Amino acid sequence: MSIQRRASRQILVGSVAVGAGAPVVVQSMNSSPILNVEANLEELECLAQTGCELSRLAVPNSRAVEAFREIAERSPLPLVADIHFDYRLALGALDAGAAALRLNPGNIHDQEGLKQVARRAKTKGIPIRVGVNSGSLDPKIIAACGGVNCDAMVQSALEAVSLLEEQGFADICLSLKASNPLLMIESNLKIAALCDYPLHLGLTEAGPPKTGIIRSIAALSPLLYAGVGDTIRISLTADPVEEVKVAWELLKSLELRQRGPKLISCPGCGRTEVDIRPMAERVADYLSGISQDLTVAVMGCAVNGPGEAREADLGLAGGHEEFLVFKKGEIIGKYPENEAFEVLCRLIDQTAGEN
Repeated sequence: MSIQRRASRQILVGSVAVGAGAPVVVQSMNSSPILNVEANLEELECLAQTGCELSRLAVPNSRAVEAFREIAERSPLPLVADIHFDYRLALGALDAGAAALRLNPGNIHDQEGLKQVARRAKTKGIPIRVGVNSGSLDPKIIAACGGVNCDAMVQSALEAVSLLEEQGFADICLSLKASNPLLMIESNLKIAALCDYPLHLGLTEAGPPKTGIIRSIAALSPLLYAGVGDTIRISLTADPVEEVKVAWELLKSLELRQRGPKLISCPGCGRTEVDIRPMAERVADYLSGISQDLTVAVMGCAVNGPGEAREADLGLAGGHEEFLVFKKGEIIGKYPENEAFEVLCRLIDQTAGEN
């Protein structure tokens, strides 16, 4: 079974293709103050190593434009300039090396200024992400639509798109974000049916990892399963690197993309005769240094473990003070706990080297 992706146009953010069947792109947003150039570059290096493909930087004033220029010149990732309130910052970011702009139609009200931005972006071949946020909708749209709802979100996006299209600009990505997962799902399903621009998915203000991951997955999974979404961000009150890790786990779980190993482990039950959690944690730590596509299982039951994890490349199944080691569902040996871990690690290295 495979997910049938929604047909959409394609934009290029630097060298990264978004939409039209390109792989769902993982992105994040820098958390360092933009004037601290070195901190941002260090953050971008960490994000790139973790699998981030685009990052967004807030550009709140003219000093930030100059810092953005220096960061963009040395960045390992294409950068999206995040602009609010002042269209002139967008013009500056276009000249400072932005690979894309993110504009919020709810708080940039100078229509003539926005037209200037569209014309310059068209000349430079730089795409614009129209970023609608439920928390910053135009009051006139809220009044016309009877509140902050799906209709208001979609109308805000379409009005901004219309203004850009009037300038002959169509290199557009749309994002309709809310802190309410249901509103975010409904809004994106509706806009997906009304246009073919690529869509960026994300839940705003999701919260700290413990709850934010759950809320984000609840919002993004139904859309991705429906084929809606060309790029994603998991927004967490945490290090942006954690956002990227969660994003990749989501895409891997839906078989939309693959990067690095996958660990499956059982929760443990009354049949379990060993404490499975320490072993699962040891294996997870070891796999963090592996980049190849590999599925490893850590199971607590020696009776059913190999069968339940038969699709794994390698795995362990706990018994009484010992573990079975298996490969492709076939048992290859029985070992004490520490020895079993060492055998598994050797097999992981061997299998990774073959891939």
